[in-house]
Amino acid sequence: MASQSPIPVVINGAAGKMGREVVKAVAQADDMMLLGAIDTNPEVAGRDIGEVAGCGPLEVPVLTDLQSTLVMATQEQQQGVMVDFTHPSGVYDNVRAAIAYGVRPVVGTTGLSPEQLQDLTEFAEKASTGCLVVPNFSIGVVLMQQAAIQASKYFDHVEIIELHHNQKADAPSGTAIKTAQMLGELGKTYNQPIVNEEEKLAGARGSTGSENIRIHSVRLPGLIAHQEIIFGAPGQIYTLRHDTTDRACYMPGVLLAIRKVTELKSLVYGLEKIL
Repeated sequence: MASQSPIPVVINGAAGKMGREVVKAVAQADDMMLLGAIDTNPEVAGRDIGEVAGCGPLEVPVLTDLQSTLVMATQEQQQGVMVDFTHPSGVYDNVRAAIAYGVRPVVGTTGLSPEQLQDLTEFAEKASTGCLVVPNFSIGVVLMQQAAIQASKYFDHVEIIELHHNQKADAPSGTAIKTAQMLGELGKTYNQPIVNEEEKLAGARGSTGSENIRIHSVRLPGLIAHQEIIFGAPGQIYTLRHDTTDRACYMPGVLLAIRKVTELKSLVYGLEKIL
C-alpha cells in the first residue's frame, strides 16, 4: 500500500523567532512538506526561508501574500495546514482566511478575544474544517496546568505570575488566561477577600478575570516564557513553575498539532485536548 502523502505546511510569520523554529522542525519531519513561508518583514521578502531560519536552503522563498499561498495549499493532494505565529492584530483574519480556503489552521498566536474565538469556532464547524488554537505548545505547561487542577481541590487562594520577553505584544499571556479558565471551570470561588483592598497605583494587584484569579504580567529582555501558579493556605505556599529556556521545547507540540488537526472537523482549544 502506498504511503500517505506528506502534509503540506504553510508557515505564517515564518521569519519570527517561533516561525524559524517551526521551519526547521517541519523541514526535518518525514511526514511533512514545507509548502510556503509567509512574513511581512520586507527585509526577508524573496529570500530562501531555510537560509533565514539557519538550516540551509529549502528552495521555499519568503512571500508576503498569505492568500495566494493558501490557494497553493488547496491544490495539493492532501489538505494543507497553516501554522500561524504572527501578531494578535492580524491572527483572526489569518485564521478565518485559512478556514475559508479549506486549509486547517494551527494557531500559536495569542490575543484572540472570546468573541473572535467563538466566531471562528462556528465558522470552522460550518466548514467542517479542523482548527487548533493552542496558547502554549509545551508539554511541560500542560503538565503544570494539570497539577494546578489537582492542587485547586485543596487550596482556595491562588494567583498567577507570567513572565515574557519585552517583544510580546499581548498581556496577560494566552497561557495564563487559559490556566485561570481551567481552574475556574472547576466551579469553586477563589480568593475570597478578607480586607477592603485599595490600589495605590492602578493595576498593582494585576488583572482579575471572572474566575477571581489575579494574573500578573512581567515583560523584560532576557526572558523567553515563564509562568508561576502560586497557591496559598495558612502556614504553607505551593508553587508550580515552568521555565522555557529554548523555543525548541515547543516543537514536539507543534508537530503533534499539525498531525492531529488533519483529523479534526471543528475548532479545538488547548494542547491538552489532543494529547
